Amino acid sequence: MKQQIKYDRPITVADGIYWVGFYEEATNFHCNPYLVVQGDKVVVIDSGSRPDFAVVMMKILQAGVNPKQISALIYQHYDPDLCGSVPNMVDICENDNLLILSESDNNVFINYYLEKEKHGMLKSIHDFNNIYKLNNRTLQFIETPYSHSPGSFVTYDQNTKTLFSSDLFGSYSRRWDLFLALDDACIECKDYNNCINGKDYCPLPDILSFHQKMIPAGKALQYAMKVIKKLDIDIIAPQHGSIINNKRDIHFLIEKLESLEGVGIDIY
Repeated sequence: MKQQIKYDRPITVADGIYWVGFYEEATNFHCNPYLVVQGDKVVVIDSGSRPDFAVVMMKILQAGVNPKQISALIYQHYDPDLCGSVPNMVDICENDNLLILSESDNNVFINYYLEKEKHGMLKSIHDFNNIYKLNNRTLQFIETPYSHSPGSFVTYDQNTKTLFSSDLFGSYSRRWDLFLALDDACIECKDYNNCINGKDYCPLPDILSFHQKMIPAGKALQYAMKVIKKLDIDIIAPQHGSIINNKRDIHFLIEKLESLEGVGIDIY
């Protein structure tokens, strides 16, 4: 029997990692901010839009975190659905040593979310050699250019083997659950419009069409998958869509996306 998830609370993804997103049944475009807690230090990854700030912050507090514990805000690209709340986050953290981390090409645009006197908080991941230490937890930043912006990157938690994948592995999710698990039949299926098991919804077309629309070209997606497939991943936590925590499903989706045709400009 499928367990009922309480989306009005922070949800544990892995040891010290929580989903603190906003769930609305009517929408098919869910954004997934994540909280990473290690001892007395905390990181927020892709904190979300400005309208969702109150919900996200409520869940951060429910996780037992004082905003002053937040040492870094990580933004894997610069879109408003994940960066819009950055000024609210900065104000509530009340931490003069707070870091805002992203890639240099993203920071050109993230600056516009911040008051000028706060620009000094914004640093490039290159300044840290693409590594951020959260006490004894290591976060590794891996660049995936043009997936979907020039400065896009993903974040790999070496402790839990969790990949925060930004837009990659995302979905428009006409039907949404926080965790996605594929059936055995899904792996062999050749026609997603006619489910072997007779189900009336298949999540794969939503995942594939999302990448075809959001990634500029197949070459960018192929490069990202070649980089990601080298990692030992137990969990993929995307910014949109559903979390994948089955290695078989992860490997299947990597291969599926690496060979995907009709991506971005390629369709023309």
